[in-house]
Amino acid sequence: MAQRAEPPDGGWGWMVVLSAFFQSALVFGVLRSFGVFFVELVAAFEEQAARVSWIASIGIAVQQFGSPVGSALSTKYGPRPVVMAGGILAASGMLLASLATSLTHLYLSIGLLSGSGWALTFTPTMACLSRYFSRRRSLATGLALTGVGLSSFAFAPLFQWLVSRYAWRGALLLVSALSLHLVACGALLRPLSLREDPVMGGPGTQLTSLLHHGPFLRYTAALTLINTGYFIPYVHLMAHLQDVDWDPLSAAFLLSVVAVSDLVGRVASGWLADAVPGPVARLLMLWTTLTGVSLSLFPMARAPTALMALAVAYGFTSGALTPVAFSMLPELVGTGRIYCGLGLVQMVESIGGLLGAPLSGYFRDVTGNYTVSFVVAGAFLLAGSGILITLPYFCSSASTSTSKPRDLVTEAADTKVSLTKEGLGED
Repeated sequence: MAQRAEPPDGGWGWMVVLSAFFQSALVFGVLRSFGVFFVELVAAFEEQAARVSWIASIGIAVQQFGSPVGSALSTKYGPRPVVMAGGILAASGMLLASLATSLTHLYLSIGLLSGSGWALTFTPTMACLSRYFSRRRSLATGLALTGVGLSSFAFAPLFQWLVSRYAWRGALLLVSALSLHLVACGALLRPLSLREDPVMGGPGTQLTSLLHHGPFLRYTAALTLINTGYFIPYVHLMAHLQDVDWDPLSAAFLLSVVAVSDLVGRVASGWLADAVPGPVARLLMLWTTLTGVSLSLFPMARAPTALMALAVAYGFTSGALTPVAFSMLPELVGTGRIYCGLGLVQMVESIGGLLGAPLSGYFRDVTGNYTVSFVVAGAFLLAGSGILITLPYFCSSASTSTSKPRDLVTEAADTKVSLTKEGLGED
């Protein structure tokens, strides 16, 4: 493909958005709905719930920690073969899980094998999407990530029906067939060559430059703090509502309200980030701050109306910050380093995601309620919001429509001068 000076902001990029939509559904929709199999596996293997819960935890950890591998392979070979290989691994893991005779088999099949497949699919696809869009990057990202919310609605009842009809082994076999569609999603990814790519070097060079990139490191630290508190309501909100004497059906309805608000927030935030001039770092800080405040207020609310309002606020703002967080990264590191940058961010922020829920549970055990848990979760998001203020793009009034940050322009210019001096090429 011929080199382009800038991302095309459309064209085949909308097919990449479609691919990312289905991939986010087939990765995170399956993970969010895995609780349907949880009860079945506890009964089938007669094991403690804590041991069975490690199946999904290992899968999430491998997906996030393995993201840099998928990014590095995509930088070298392009996203298409990497994502297609990831789809085969994810489907194979589910297929082998349907034949499992012990929890160890499930740890290795779903946790390790499917988790490795997910690591090779989601991050390279989101990085590829960022390369196709500049002015409409936030909207494209928001539309792609709506697959998570929609699949959360669809997969839970679907998986429950499959389990009741075909038992858990047959249901996992059919989930394997569903996961195989990741291969088709990968086939839709068409490589895009941008003019700045040769300046960036290989994965090793990019990694070294990112580890010396101050704004990128601060951005990664901010997202890690945000991730620590972000998922706590998904794990403990149901238990908190039961502590305040809500019946399970009403609590489940409130979680549905959060999911709907999350879906609306992703699309609205993507549209707003592209429509409002100025750096998206300001919007990311706004949504992060509002999410932290709404989390901290959850223990103070007792009336159903107040809890419903907080559920809507949390769902909308937490959904709104996600596409902005993805679309901001290319502004910091450039589209030429987006594969390596996004993989590194996913790996580091996974530490917060893994520690957040156990820390919240610890505070619940010590205090006897979830008041401290939700206040600390909100404090983590507010701390991440404070770090975002230190980014150089936060106070910049220049247009952010360009996908090449100032430091990359300088690097490109320095490289071009050195090549000219050595007689290797001219502009």
